[in-house]
Amino acid sequence: MTSNAFITAPTVWVAIDVAKFMHQVVSELPNGRRCTMRVANTKAALDGFVEPLQALGQRCAIAFEPTGDYHRPLAYVLGRAGVHVAQVSSIAVARTREALYNSWDKNDPKDAQVILHLLKHGTTQRYLDPLITGHLDVQEMANTYQQVSWRKARLQHSLLTHHVPLYVPEAERYLHRSRAEWVTSLLLFTPCPAAVRQFSNAALVTAASAQITGRKIDRARWLADVYEAACHRIGLPVMPDSEAVRMLRVVLEEYRALWALRKPLEGDIATRLANQPDFVRLQTLPGIGPILALIILAEARDLRRFGCARQFLKYGGFDLCTEQSGQFRGLTRLSTRGNARLRYAFWMAGTVAIRLQQNSFRRKFEDDIRPDPTNADRRRKGYTAVAAKMARVTYAVVTTGTDYRRFPEATRPGGRIPSPRAVEAQATS
Repeated sequence: MTSNAFITAPTVWVAIDVAKFMHQVVSELPNGRRCTMRVANTKAALDGFVEPLQALGQRCAIAFEPTGDYHRPLAYVLGRAGVHVAQVSSIAVARTREALYNSWDKNDPKDAQVILHLLKHGTTQRYLDPLITGHLDVQEMANTYQQVSWRKARLQHSLLTHHVPLYVPEAERYLHRSRAEWVTSLLLFTPCPAAVRQFSNAALVTAASAQITGRKIDRARWLADVYEAACHRIGLPVMPDSEAVRMLRVVLEEYRALWALRKPLEGDIATRLANQPDFVRLQTLPGIGPILALIILAEARDLRRFGCARQFLKYGGFDLCTEQSGQFRGLTRLSTRGNARLRYAFWMAGTVAIRLQQNSFRRKFEDDIRPDPTNADRRRKGYTAVAAKMARVTYAVVTTGTDYRRFPEATRPGGRIPSPRAVEAQATS
């Protein structure tokens, strides 16, 4: 998508190299004269910079290179002023700088000149500010949930690779489950073999049952096995009041606190977005639940801004590319240049969908691996193809406003399913 699609004969070109404290700006007037200036990242400076641009209106074209989150205040001020803003890719800036100057030298004035070159040639994308378009809350919810999940996963790996092998090796198979909160409570209660042996078998069953509420198992029998294992554990014979066990409890308490923090977030996400049509519609696809639907909406924002499914696939890095020179032709593979979190969401949705029954994603995966089901490389390609199809179907479902249906023919009066391939909505087939 190019910025020239929404700019008609601009008379002034403005390129901005974003920085933390001082933005470098270069503009080109209709007579070809270029002017450079520096704009401080303060409200007064930005207001003074925007006022003359706002007066130009449609006759001004502006582009910048997103840098961290430092571009957000500038882009918001420009957006609120009604000025059309475009963004350029960091990769495009780097490659163009090398081509124009034949040097690795990088500085703010030179980058601004490169951004201006890309803007004049239309190698840009239109920038949509999340706060103005109403997607800021969704993005912040997704980012916060991701940060909590990352911290939880980091602590889980620390427990699996350090603490559990030292003290309770038998608990490893239970900690691999991402929803096994009851294991954390039990380890806090009995973090080492000596803590288990303080009780008798019957006393352990009575005392520990309260720590694993909600777990649908035969607690008496299972805790009896825990007590028996504690008498023959290979874990280090540390005492419950030792500093080593106290440090283990510190990690477990933080791990449990992240559990307690993530659950309300999931409830808030489901409640806050329950009435949003795209959020509800995305969950009609097999493999997409509330969290993946949230990630897709946060990263892609309004899918209707893409002109076609191919543009959306490229935005997510699902476009195919091939390295070719002369008679040499490399392998065709995904570019992976797009949004990594969006690609992750579709990959996870695809892996869940192929484990479900009666959907076209599972059938596509089975068709892809049928020649050699045990080939790991073929299976990986099958997962990738399913993820790309999930992205295409998601685009069609959202842009057409049609829920995903596995058997649309069954809703027709007197109709029947003529082929086993007729399993998805007409808009997505």
